[in-house]
Amino acid sequence: MLVVDDNKVIRQLIRVNLELEGFEVVTAGDGVECLDLVHRVRPDVITLDVVMPRLDGLQTATRLRSDPRTGQLPVAIISACTPFEVDHGVAAGVDAFLAKPFEPSELVRLVRRLMERGRPPVLDGGPGAGRAESAAG
Repeated sequence: MLVVDDNKVIRQLIRVNLELEGFEVVTAGDGVECLDLVHRVRPDVITLDVVMPRLDGLQTATRLRSDPRTGQLPVAIISACTPFEVDHGVAAGVDAFLAKPFEPSELVRLVRRLMERGRPPVLDGGPGAGRAESAAG
């Protein structure tokens, strides 16, 4: 599991909640660091914040999708999930969206679903909800 967010507190919150459920978690502070780590870490799932310095989450998702080595990796956006983020995330090939603030149980459910089912279309809460399958359902 690779968690990418420029906010250290949120990175740690996500990391702790996933580690408590038995996931191995590596973190990165932005998209550039994610792209540097992804081939060494070889995660099963990547979570991306959208607004980050150097390389944002949407650009990172686009680059992950364009690389044959990472093109099929499940990618989830964990952000405000504005209509802009959702629309551009879908265009970039993002598999799932989780709106901040979120319940830790929603995060765990989303990650488990991505790991178990590969790349399902999932949207959990936030603006634009209902366009894709809910992580709850």
